[in-house]
Amino acid sequence: MHQEKLVKFTKIILILMFCSGILSVATLPLSLRWLEEYFLFLRIDQLYFHMLAVLTFAGIFGILILYQLIKMLKTVEAQDCFVLSNVASLKKMGVFSFVISFAFLVKLLFRATPATMILVLTFFVAGLFCYVLAFVFREAIQYKEENELTI
Repeated sequence: MHQEKLVKFTKIILILMFCSGILSVATLPLSLRWLEEYFLFLRIDQLYFHMLAVLTFAGIFGILILYQLIKMLKTVEAQDCFVLSNVASLKKMGVFSFVISFAFLVKLLFRATPATMILVLTFFVAGLFCYVLAFVFREAIQYKEENELTI
């Protein structure tokens, strides 16, 4: 009972993040201009198109990660989470995390900040974690299939 509530709560949070991510990426050109106008110390005007490209690119892949998480959560709701589609989703999330890490690595070339370095490291580790988890899921599926064949 408690787990069902947690799964539903998580699903709501993921859907809200997914929708707000789409809205954020869609309004990024406007929000960067707003930041440029009200926070002069950020000096966005000099790097507007670079920042727009990196943040849009990373935002799109972040949305794709959320989509894969929502797909995986549906298998959790169906109480059948050890399936090959989740292994594929984890591998995709790993690739998407590496792409985001690379995007922020590129950002370091024209605007190095400690936060950007942390994002590079965080998404790189997340990518590795997704691949390890995909391996664990694949092993669990094999054990599950062997167990189902045993009488």
